[in-house]
Amino acid sequence: MSQPTAEFDIIFAGGGTTACVAAGRLAAADPSLKILVVEAGPHTQEDPKHLEAGRFFHLLVPGGKTARFNIASPENTPQGRAMVATATAQCLGGGSSLNFVMYNRAAASEYNEWESKFSNPGWGSKDLLPLLKKCETYEIDPNAETHGSSGPLHVSYGASPSQIGQQFLDVASQYDKDRTFTEDSNDLHTVNAYARWPKFIDGKTGRRADTAHGYIYGLQGNKNLQVVAGAHVKRIIIENGRAVGVEYVSNAQVNPDATTASTIAYAKKQIVVSAGSWGSPAILERSGVGSAAVLGKLGIKQVVDLPGVGERLQDHFCSITTHIASDESVTLDAIAQGNPAEIEKWHNQWVKDGTGLMAGNAMDAGIKYRPTETELQTIGPKFRAVWDSLYANAPDRSVMWLGASSVCLTPGVPPTPGQKYFGVGYFLNQPNFIGSTHITSADDPNAPYDYNPGDIDNEADMEFHVYAYKLSREFARRMACFRGEHPAQVPAFPEGSAALLKGVTAPVPADAPNVQYTAEDDKAIRDMVKKFSMIANHAAGTCAMMAREQGGVVDSRLNVYGVAGLKVADLSISPVIVGANTYSTAVVIGEKAAVLIAEDLGISVV
Repeated sequence: MSQPTAEFDIIFAGGGTTACVAAGRLAAADPSLKILVVEAGPHTQEDPKHLEAGRFFHLLVPGGKTARFNIASPENTPQGRAMVATATAQCLGGGSSLNFVMYNRAAASEYNEWESKFSNPGWGSKDLLPLLKKCETYEIDPNAETHGSSGPLHVSYGASPSQIGQQFLDVASQYDKDRTFTEDSNDLHTVNAYARWPKFIDGKTGRRADTAHGYIYGLQGNKNLQVVAGAHVKRIIIENGRAVGVEYVSNAQVNPDATTASTIAYAKKQIVVSAGSWGSPAILERSGVGSAAVLGKLGIKQVVDLPGVGERLQDHFCSITTHIASDESVTLDAIAQGNPAEIEKWHNQWVKDGTGLMAGNAMDAGIKYRPTETELQTIGPKFRAVWDSLYANAPDRSVMWLGASSVCLTPGVPPTPGQKYFGVGYFLNQPNFIGSTHITSADDPNAPYDYNPGDIDNEADMEFHVYAYKLSREFARRMACFRGEHPAQVPAFPEGSAALLKGVTAPVPADAPNVQYTAEDDKAIRDMVKKFSMIANHAAGTCAMMAREQGGVVDSRLNVYGVAGLKVADLSISPVIVGANTYSTAVVIGEKAAVLIAEDLGISVV
């Protein structure tokens, strides 16, 4: 896109999932608006690595240009864990351009809580559902009452084989008689029903449905919409209590040979910080908006006292047990392992007709899971207390997403080249830990963050992890593709334990008795969970939309407290993380932000 001029109407500091939605909607609504988007990462336009969903493994790698990794400092890493690491997207379109394309909406009660508990009018499910529908073309059922049929983001089952996903559903039909099946797990209300799982993939073309292509690249004829890629927003320029411009510098990770000089662009009407739950608080802190303790330590003059900036960091906790799959299974392992011949084979098929493994994400079936009363009695007292306070009176709220994957997904579990794998795993929707992230440099946007993940090994969560591991294992060993457990991920059960499945290389019948575990076995499971569980890269909450006196950073119109003309719009505004993959929520925040900004400017959003 064309190079920017010095002055704009609106500047987006960040070009991720939410920014592309809001900027694209506003540019389409009023093409005369001069809009600048400054994105730290590269462009993604027509790049097969981004458009082929099956290549997501190759984008979330250290040393690349499209992701930034954040590692907790040793003093913030719980005992028994080698490290705690999480990644954040760095490219136009943000997470939508490199995530697992999971179509997974939140529960209505979760958005309703944003509105009622945190006093954010207009953010309940009744107001957000029309925007959730507006963003999508739901190919699975264009007439579905709670889904859209003409939006820029296509939703389908993808166009890749779903053999392992179907086996997961086959086991569910015989093994789990307490739950049902559904055609739609994402109507904002349905739980405890197994289903084929949708994806943000165009079912006709096989292309990833990301917000860069869906909202921005189609508007390139609008010369008033300009994008600068590969540039960090260093700070917001605030004069007399108003945000008037941004200072940005080239990102050496993306453009190692570029000049280190700063560029300043001014905004007449609005600046929107939209750099995600890691980048947005960092931009605010470098601009003098944050707590006196963080800013003073780095010699930054405090402009606005907002101690909530960078606090309330939340994420999902994920654990996937890996198993050996039968030779005839169709998996993504060869693609994930970078086999050139397999990548070329499936790429060529994708180019030809939009089908094959590149048109999928290896996760074809799952369930939004709530334990029954009988199951609750076996999980543990600490989790029961959480259940009573958070879930018991919200029947649409699930505790975890549970499903199968046709690939070896777990870091630290080394795959054998040529071997096929599958996983059964879950992520915990509302884990009981809250962390923080703060800058460590006043001037360098590439400096590592001071990352504290919080108490990720708290007892309530660990009780549920033990239960979820056992459930996942029972599903896996009943699936037709099962040929044994991956030896690197088997808990260190004591010799002679009934939990050992040594030499088991074939599935058991659906009605086989469950494995029995001792207290010592449970301890081995806990150790395994600590070693292999991971944060899901769904960060939220660090610029929370809450009352200022409660630690909030923005109000219900996304305005930053104490600074005129400045909003934050991305997952960082979530008061509480939703119990689902966060792509859908990032999109609806962008749609809502476009509406709010348009109201401020007196225009109508298309």
